[in-house]
Formats: sequence, structure tokens, C-alpha cells
Amino acid sequence: MPRQSRRLRIRHTTRYTYDRPVARSVHRLHIRPLTDMRQTLMEHTLTISEPAQVIEYEDVFGNRAARFELTSPYTELTVTAESLVDVEDIDPFAFASVPIRPSFPLVWMPAERLMLSPYLLPDELPDTQLKEIYDYAMTFVERNNRDLMETLFAINLSLHRDYKYSPGSTSLETSAFDVFLNKAGVCQDLSNLFIMMARLLGIPARYVCGYIHTGNAGENRIGADASHAWVQLYIPNVGWKGFDPTNGTLPHLDHVRIAYGRHYRDTAPTEGTLYSPAAEVMAVDVEVREVAPAGANVHPAPAPPMPLPAAIPEVASPAPAPVDVASGPPPVIAPVLAEVS
Repeated sequence: MPRQSRRLRIRHTTRYTYDRPVARSVHRLHIRPLTDMRQTLMEHTLTISEPAQVIEYEDVFGNRAARFELTSPYTELTVTAESLVDVEDIDPFAFASVPIRPSFPLVWMPAERLMLSPYLLPDELPDTQLKEIYDYAMTFVERNNRDLMETLFAINLSLHRDYKYSPGSTSLETSAFDVFLNKAGVCQDLSNLFIMMARLLGIPARYVCGYIHTGNAGENRIGADASHAWVQLYIPNVGWKGFDPTNGTLPHLDHVRIAYGRHYRDTAPTEGTLYSPAAEVMAVDVEVREVAPAGANVHPAPAPPMPLPAAIPEVASPAPAPVDVASGPPPVIAPVLAEVS
């Protein structure tokens, strides 16, 4: 059977508005889709409404990231990324029939454990909370006759079926135990809980940020109005495989990956720091549409050139600017609002 593929055009717009001018800010982006054996980035453009020098680089997880600094006062900022991506069908369901009945937690050889250690360490929570999540995860192990794949499929489906998708009910500070207790959250929260359960079972797990195609009418998936989140688990003798607990599915031709890491903060599409007391409002709009079939005469987008070390601006904070006492209190340093899936 010929391999299937899908070509998706993605437009990701983030708008910031402020109640007073922002004199300086520094921003980091993860909005350039990855290129690997599962997907190919064909085109990518980044537009910033204010004058900025953008530095693109590869982060420690292998993601493409961008950094820019604004030094002229502004009250509005719009960041728009447009991408064209070919998603390949590499038979993501082939591993489903792999019979694996390990001991739990899984045991890894020393070299494997060393390489996978960032994805095996659970969040810092009280031992009592970790024990409750572990016991919860073990109920799936026992119900599925200790079969690894059946256990993971059951967890993925249960988080979709038994937990309420509830935008606005959580924040970046919501823990996996909070999600377990309240049985509600958004893509980020369900992914965090799955990651915690997997790690407590000794299964390496990483957080994936990306986009999901919902059909050009946007009718068939949860998590389409912003960036989406799911998980990848490292399966013995198989490799990294994706699970989308928000939709109870395995990522296939609908999912486009932009970054992965230990947790959300490693992959946030937009984040930064304001050197100002300005109040901030953020609005995010993501559109993912299927376009011409893959195979059209479009060449893959080349990776941007790596900057020379001398071109990287100094990261240290500058000396405080003079303050007009009549205008109010001095500027404060505050984080730029980050997108929540």
C-alpha cells in the first residue's frame, strides 16, 4: 500500500496589547515546525510588527527556536508565523501489536537510563501525591494483564473519556495531581498527567507542542484554536511514539510537531520578559488547513544559517534607565504571557 501524506498550511498569530508603552522586551519563540522522517517543512515565514533582529538557533532538545529583542517603545505587538508542512504516514500503528510484558517500573540499562534520564524524572510533588498517581497508573497495568501497549492505549483513552476538557480552568501552575484530583483541564494538563503516570511506571515520556488539523471546517478535534499538546513515550525496541490524550488518538496525519522537551516550558510557542510595569493582554489565533496534495513542485525550506557567536547580543540586563518621577513608579521586570494549549 502506498504511503499516505498530507500537506498542511499553518498560520499562527499572537497579538499582545499593553496599557502603557513597553520600553524593552526580550522574546523566545518555538513556532517553526520540525523536519524529520515524519514531517517536512516546505516553507516558513516569520513576521514581527515591530523592528527586530531575529536570531534563529537549535535548542538543547534539537528544536528550532528564535530570539528577538525590542528596544523601541510600543503598545501593540503581533507575531505571525506561516508554515507549509508535509506530514508523512510512517505507519504509526505498526507498534500496537508489539507484545511487551515488562516488570513495572520498567528497567533500563545504565547507558539507556543516562540518555533517557530527563524524561524519567517525575515532577517535584509530595510523596503522598506521587504515590496516588502511581497507584492510579498501576490500576491500568493490572486491568490490562501487564501488557505495556494495552496499558498505554487504555490510559490514553481514559484521559480523553473520563476527564473534562475545560478551557480556563487551569493555569501554568496547575500540577498533574490537581488534574488527577479535579478530572478536568486542557491539552497541556492531560499531557502532563499522562507524562507523570508514564514516568512513575518507568516509561520515558516527553512533552510535545505543535498543531492539529481539525478538517478545513474545524469540526473533528479538540485543541484547534491554539497550539496543541500531546506526549511521546519511549517504547522498548520501538522508539518514541506519540499519544494524544486530549482526543484519545495516536498522532497521525493531523498532527504537526514544533518542539518537544521535558515539560511545557521547554516548548512554549511564545515567551519572554518585559522590562516594564505594563499590563498585558494576549490573543492567539491558529489556523491549520489542508492544501494541495503532497508531491507538488515545492522544495523543502532550508534551515536558517546558524549565527556566529559574535552576532549574539549580550543577554545581561542593562542598567536601569532614568525615570521621570512625575510619570510614576520605575519599570519592573515581568514575564511575557505564555501560550497555554
